[in-house]
This record gives sequence, structure tokens and C-alpha cells, in this order.
Amino acid sequence: MLALLTQREAAELLRLNERTLIRLRVSGGGPKYIRLGNIRAIRYRPEDIQSWLAKKLVGSTSEEPNLPRPPRPDSEVKS
Repeated sequence: MLALLTQREAAELLRLNERTLIRLRVSGGGPKYIRLGNIRAIRYRPEDIQSWLAKKLVGSTSEEPNLPRPPRPDSEVKS
């Protein structure tokens, strides 16, 4: 039998807030998921969560991707 996790179960497994998992899904940055029929029936396969986690694994901060950072308040451009 195929084991599928609900959104809540997947969030608990990842120790994420359920809303965070939703935002990751909407932005395309989260694990692959299955939509069953309607928008409320979202399921996750454990192997897709494992694969997503494996892609997030880094050995040091130098291996992390360069993420855009918000501008600092004191670095505003002055005319």
C-alpha cells in the first residue's frame, strides 16, 4: 500500500508550521506533492520529502546558495 502523508503530517515530520509548508508549495520551493481531485486534498510521499531534504543538505555556510537579502535601513540611496 502506498503511504501518503497529509499536509499536517508532512509539516509535523519536517517540524515546520503548516502555513510554511503551504507557502513553500505555492512558491515551488517545497517537496513534490500530489493533488487528489480538489485543492484541499494535498498529499506528500515520504520519498519525495526525503529527496527534497537531501537537496537541502549543506556541509558549511559557504555551500549555501546566495539568497537575496533585504536592503539595510541605513543603506538607502541618497540623492
